[in-house]
Amino acid sequence: MNTIISIGENDRGKTIREIIESNLSELAKRIIAARVDGQLIDLGASVNEARQIEAVLADDDDRDALEILRHSTSHLLAQAVRQLYGDEVKYTIGPALMDDFKYGFYYDFDLPRPISTEELPKIEKRMTKLAQQKQTFERIELPIEQAKEEFEKIGQTYKIELIDEIAKEENVQTVSLYRHGDFLDLCRGPHLPHTGFIKAFKLLSVAGAYWRGDANNKMLTRIYGVAFYDKDNLKKHLEKIEQAQKRDHRLLGKQLDIYSTSELIGPGLILWHPNGAIIRHTIERFWIDEHTKRGYQLVYTPHIANEKIYQISGHLEAYSEMMYSPMDIDGQNFRVKPMNCPGHIHIFNSQTRSYRDLPIRYCEFGTVYRYEPTGTLHGMLRVRGFTQDDAHIFCTVEQLADEIEDTVDLIDYMLKTFGYEYKIALATRPEKSIGTDEEWQWSTEALRTVLERRNLEYEVEEGGGVFYGPKIQMMLVDSLGREWQGPTVQVDLNLPRRFNCTYIGQDNAEHTVVMVHRAVLGSLERFVGGLVEHYAGAFPTWLAPVQAVVLPVSEKFNDYARKIQEKLKDNGFRVEIDCSDDKVGAKIRRATMAKVPYMLIVGQQEQESETASVRSRKQGQLGQIKTDEFIKKISQEIDSKSL
Repeated sequence: MNTIISIGENDRGKTIREIIESNLSELAKRIIAARVDGQLIDLGASVNEARQIEAVLADDDDRDALEILRHSTSHLLAQAVRQLYGDEVKYTIGPALMDDFKYGFYYDFDLPRPISTEELPKIEKRMTKLAQQKQTFERIELPIEQAKEEFEKIGQTYKIELIDEIAKEENVQTVSLYRHGDFLDLCRGPHLPHTGFIKAFKLLSVAGAYWRGDANNKMLTRIYGVAFYDKDNLKKHLEKIEQAQKRDHRLLGKQLDIYSTSELIGPGLILWHPNGAIIRHTIERFWIDEHTKRGYQLVYTPHIANEKIYQISGHLEAYSEMMYSPMDIDGQNFRVKPMNCPGHIHIFNSQTRSYRDLPIRYCEFGTVYRYEPTGTLHGMLRVRGFTQDDAHIFCTVEQLADEIEDTVDLIDYMLKTFGYEYKIALATRPEKSIGTDEEWQWSTEALRTVLERRNLEYEVEEGGGVFYGPKIQMMLVDSLGREWQGPTVQVDLNLPRRFNCTYIGQDNAEHTVVMVHRAVLGSLERFVGGLVEHYAGAFPTWLAPVQAVVLPVSEKFNDYARKIQEKLKDNGFRVEIDCSDDKVGAKIRRATMAKVPYMLIVGQQEQESETASVRSRKQGQLGQIKTDEFIKKISQEIDSKSL
């Protein structure tokens, strides 16, 4: 049903609620906010110059509606915590989290005493009671000093600090507050009409968080939760969270002996164990082979470089907080590299280039180092040292669209090989940018042309590009429907100029190259960690660290088992043997826990018939199979990279 209302002369000065109730009376109870000329506002706001109103319904499929619900639920959480734990509670910020798979909102508190997850049901119970009261969310606009006085009365010092910051940074004279029941908060809104819309929510966990994310500030208590309009959607979401917990790569990484970290070596620095290393090596080999087929040249660049290179590139100015401190080498400052691009540019600039040489495509598994605060580190997914599958393309303006299309084709092939679907966004020029209008126009159109030429669905993220150029951003969608940051294709209008990156054109004059940054996997650490969760640790045969394990039913058949193992190894398979004294049932359980794709069980009957009883992780019992027949079967599976 159409929920868009055109504003008439008689509507001027009326509230959104009044206009909606007179035009969409049958939907009035489901409407929670409105988009007025594209801007989200509360129902209590008045209309003066608006051309049209679009009603926002209480619907989990509407991102804006869900964000309003979760933001309002965070306020309800803060109200409940203050009622339960007293006036000493100081509350800070409580945003909605729309791009976090697990959580939907949080609120940070300065509490008189620590609380644990065991207390969350008590808080939920109070929230439910408050929600049922259908307390109205009332928006109040106050001058800066008056707003501060309101929070001074109730001892909310963090809010006063935030008001001072808003006044300074935004140069405003007033701020907006929201009141519902006995609770007052500083907030831009919009919010639900009343708390009665909050029916399907769950508090999930308690964590520590520094005020403003700064370890020098006080440690606060963060309570996470999630909310939906529909209770069935909440139930499905909680079931997905439970599945995700079982797939957590930190747990499976230990169980499958893939990786570890060491406080002595340093947080956020991954130690790849043999099982993880073989997964990584297999991916790298596939990646290199595929890039070589497509005209890329493999390069290697040093882990450290003179910091002058990062002064020229602009990284030292723009990203110094994520770069590690310099080391003095022969009186010069050197840095561990945060990016691979300057090295690739210097390889390009090592000789004079002609238009006939272009395009040139360099690729590298380049390890880089960036500082991430300790509290943000997360297994393999958020680290301080990681290896990017980096590539840079140097081409002409005329070649740009074709190069982007080839890149998108490569990304599509590789992601589907790993079993990922993906979503696409075209990110356009941000407010702060470099380059001319003309450059931004042709570079953005090159990206757009490719997406439309290939009939790919995409969203436009206005202003979401980087300061030096537009980009295509892809989000991987895993087996649980979670979205992960994925490949990017970025046009760079900055670095070629900074490094005088040129070629000799047909007119015998120098021209600045067009540079494309692109990554397919992002980083090997995050990609492999994501694959662990995507596959729930059950890697397809071509990627599995151990592709088959031979299980003799007793020591009498160890020699025959070794004979099979050697034959499989000679054919290039990763195969192990379990010659322990355990019963065969225990051996099967161990191989099952290790998520090995195939088990070859051998005993008297198998030895006499020169076969093995094959058990597939996916298909179950396959019966007795000759070794050569088994080799043929899994060779086809591996060569096709079957999932």
